[in-house]
Amino acid sequence: MTDNACLVAFVRARLDEEERIAREAGGDTWRCPPELPGEVHDRAGGISFSVRTSGYDLHIARQDPSRTLRRVEMSRVLLDEYADVAGMDTDRPAHDFPSGRAVGLGFAVRQIAAEHARHPDYRAKWLPRFV
Repeated sequence: MTDNACLVAFVRARLDEEERIAREAGGDTWRCPPELPGEVHDRAGGISFSVRTSGYDLHIARQDPSRTLRRVEMSRVLLDEYADVAGMDTDRPAHDFPSGRAVGLGFAVRQIAAEHARHPDYRAKWLPRFV
């Protein structure tokens, strides 16, 4: 497996993990009423949990499972586009559109992978290239 194929597999696995965790946390059933900051309600209106500590309430409310699922889906679209051209993502690309597209998409995928840089399977050579 090429290094870029390993990168794609790594990012796919992390996205699968995020999706599983978000679905187990309720998927799209969270609701954060704007009039009740810090409270997270389930679809039936019951309070799932409440955090009213300075700054935590807004942060947690923005990390709801449905938002994670939307981000995972968007990341998969980008990853699929990259997977099609990953073989052209090299340190010395040709000066044409397909190679430029591969390098640009590779930069974006490396940014996604870098979010998981502390994962034991992450490789430092996947750090985004700045040229």
